[in-house]
Amino acid sequence: MNKLQRLISKLEKHHKRKIDLSLDRTFSLLQKLGNPQNKLKNVINVVGTNAKASMAYSLKSILNKANYKCNLYTSPHLQSFTERFIFNDKEIKEDELIELLKDIEKVLGDDNASLFEILTCAFLKQAENYKNNINIIEAGLFFKFDSTNVFKDNLMTLIGVIHTDHLQWLENKTIDSIIHEKTSKLLNSNIFINRQLNDEIRTKIEKALINNSSNKYFFGKEFNVSKHENGFIHYQDDIGEIILPEPNLLGDHQIYNISTSIAASRKIFNVKNEHIKKGITNVKLKGRLQELHSGKLKDISSKNRLIIDGGHNESSSISISNWIRQQHQDVHLICGMMKDKEHYEYMKHFKDIVKSITLIDIPNQNGSISKEEFKDKLDGLKMDINLSSSIEEAIELNSKHQDTICLFTGSLYMVGEVLNLN
Repeated sequence: MNKLQRLISKLEKHHKRKIDLSLDRTFSLLQKLGNPQNKLKNVINVVGTNAKASMAYSLKSILNKANYKCNLYTSPHLQSFTERFIFNDKEIKEDELIELLKDIEKVLGDDNASLFEILTCAFLKQAENYKNNINIIEAGLFFKFDSTNVFKDNLMTLIGVIHTDHLQWLENKTIDSIIHEKTSKLLNSNIFINRQLNDEIRTKIEKALINNSSNKYFFGKEFNVSKHENGFIHYQDDIGEIILPEPNLLGDHQIYNISTSIAASRKIFNVKNEHIKKGITNVKLKGRLQELHSGKLKDISSKNRLIIDGGHNESSSISISNWIRQQHQDVHLICGMMKDKEHYEYMKHFKDIVKSITLIDIPNQNGSISKEEFKDKLDGLKMDINLSSSIEEAIELNSKHQDTICLFTGSLYMVGEVLNLN
């Protein structure tokens, strides 16, 4: 365990619960820190079940090409906590993050705060040094009581795909309750709403926002995007149409995510078509249908493609399975998940579309479901399932197939372990 990990373990002891939906502790710590959230300008909140990171990183990429400087706060990380903290377009160095978190801990004293609350306050305090930058801030769990919901005003909110996840934290375990948690406390400014899985959810979001006086821009109404057979993307809104190159992110769902960022950049910022074109082809996003082209694990997979995706809920499995259907290669799935996920609902979308399924335990994660228990939960799917004792063994097991895709999915934690091993 390195210095940063030891410090994180120490900070976790400041509150007995990893997640505790309340804003009291956050505001108390922010007040001790001089209320940095009130000093930041150009705040963009990003909420939703899925697509938050894709929208945040694609918007940042477009704005960077238009010479805007950005701070970016995301979660979770894949390999290091430093990934969560981007200031002035650069990921914070590990020793700088250690010093920042030590300073926050001194100010916190004996008060309670969850780790996520501490990390959020640390980001806001450090962002004070670059307060004129665009501040893109991704929500953690829901939004109503999330520690990123601390601003009096913002430039806009991006709403990603809203679907079922984290139901264990809600009394009313319905999509309506999730939509309420994510939208009821959004600020009145501008709201850009991504493409949803169906019209019913979009209509529910529309109704939930009816008393919010923001300018609202819905995918399919105020802006739209379509993919042409030649790979080009046709984007349109009331400003006009653009023919765009294919983005550097795999999956048609990413085209919808990126279109939401394009709409936001055109409405709120001074961006030109060339900035958008360059931006969407230079998005840097780890762990979302990311292909590994070299490394230790890639060597084991031989000539087969090795792809990772941290999707872990039903909405993401629908997007991944749609991508698989478009491939001209057989896909062999390697999956590990955390205990608190909807395992059956996630895996059912891969039935009859992948050639094989291999289940593994996620290394170094106490909250991972065992492969044996995972398999038992999938009994009703009537799928042929293999078990493997390690990431490397799972790849070796599937490397006997030729000209295929080996796809890791089910957890961002597992994707992080794959990247570390590779």
